[in-house]
Amino acid sequence: MNSKILSVVSKFIIPFIQVFGIYVIVNGHISPGGGFAGGTIIGASFILYRIVNGADEAKDKFSYNKLMKYMSFSLIGYGLLKGYSFIGGGLHLHLPSLPIGTPGRIFSAGYLLPLNIFVGCIVAITMYFLYSLFSEGEI
Repeated sequence: MNSKILSVVSKFIIPFIQVFGIYVIVNGHISPGGGFAGGTIIGASFILYRIVNGADEAKDKFSYNKLMKYMSFSLIGYGLLKGYSFIGGGLHLHLPSLPIGTPGRIFSAGYLLPLNIFVGCIVAITMYFLYSLFSEGEI
């Protein structure tokens, strides 16, 4: 797209969209939201970047290899944490290395915060990949 207004506005608004997505992910265990909702918000910001700046610039910024590394790390991390929960008999809130904390605080739910971060990363990248594939006619 060659719209100067859209380009300037998107450069201003995309970081705010991403910060809001991070806020939704981080506060997901104490308020409405979580990894899936925050991931969709961040994924929408990636899609907006691709729409405004074009596929070539988006491919440079969000390279396939880099995004696949983030997604693979998130999937493995999620699997390990949930696997520990299953092996531990569902006592996943009492992981020794993470504090339980005070209810209503950010670090108050064991490893639910890392799980939300992993899910957010997976959802954001999946949304971006699906949009990329559909826009290029691959699917």
